[in-house]
Amino acid sequence: MIKQTDITVGGIELKWDLDTGNVLFEGGDVVFFWISAMKTFFNTIKEISGLEAANLVLETTGYRQGIIVGEGFREMKNIDTSNVAEWLYSTYAAAGWGKVQIKEMDKEKNSFVLRIQDDWEYKMNQLDGQKTEGVFVPSHYAGVFNGLFGQNYWYKMIQNQSKENPYSIVEYFPAAVTIQQNIHKLARKQEAEQIQRLEILVEEKTKILQELVKELSSPLIPVLDGIVVLPLIGKYDMERTGDLLANTLSRLPKYQANYLLLDLTGLNKDLSEHTADLIDKLGASASLFGTEVILVGISAELAVIITQTLPNLRRFECLQTLQHGIYYALGKSGKRIV
Repeated sequence: MIKQTDITVGGIELKWDLDTGNVLFEGGDVVFFWISAMKTFFNTIKEISGLEAANLVLETTGYRQGIIVGEGFREMKNIDTSNVAEWLYSTYAAAGWGKVQIKEMDKEKNSFVLRIQDDWEYKMNQLDGQKTEGVFVPSHYAGVFNGLFGQNYWYKMIQNQSKENPYSIVEYFPAAVTIQQNIHKLARKQEAEQIQRLEILVEEKTKILQELVKELSSPLIPVLDGIVVLPLIGKYDMERTGDLLANTLSRLPKYQANYLLLDLTGLNKDLSEHTADLIDKLGASASLFGTEVILVGISAELAVIITQTLPNLRRFECLQTLQHGIYYALGKSGKRIV
């Protein structure tokens, strides 16, 4: 049986169809007179906050508004499990919020299963064919139960209204879940995502920097025909040693180098056995290309170290400065600078 109430206010006739939960004006749904404004409001929140944060904002707002409604009616109507079903149906249908019914109720657990049909949020999402699921209305009823019964309620979506499903089904139950927890959870998630993005960015930049360091730490510099210079700078671990050997030996043929001047000036008196082994390997490998290795930048301190602790380097020609090394290589090539 259709229950329909007519009322005229200021010459405007409104009709309440309590079976469908619609408020009609001149044959049309009154909700559509303001629903576009709500749609703009919802879309603005999503544009500013992003979908996930916007859903939390709408859920929080719906829930807290529901608490206000529930607390107000609890004091006025003395709502309990004996009359909550009738109150919920008549109140929200009369407000134009669609048709809402309690289909299941567990009085011992104070849990409810609601069937919600054609609520204003669903109609709003249908305006532009959105498949967005409702957030505000389902959470609103959780807040209503909270206000009515004085304990925290939460909800679980069992079914969303769609072309295939004529109504939404939502389960409501007492729970420890709170809006504040959800807000903190989202904040922590967003913080973790931001940290992850920063870590990825740092990792990418680190790789770029490492490649740059590799390139700069083994610069093969051609100075004259057949003569190239390789400055050794700082300490060499296994990774730097491998990079230097690979880069140098792969580029030597390009310059057709007869002489490779290893400039030890940048070692800052720190000529370890590992670095000496690197030089020895480089000299042996370069000789396979017909390139002679000459050590330059030999300070008095380095000379003492080579003499006393690194006898394997004595087989190389050692000169004090890079200039001396260039003149020496030119002399061996039968050339001179004029």
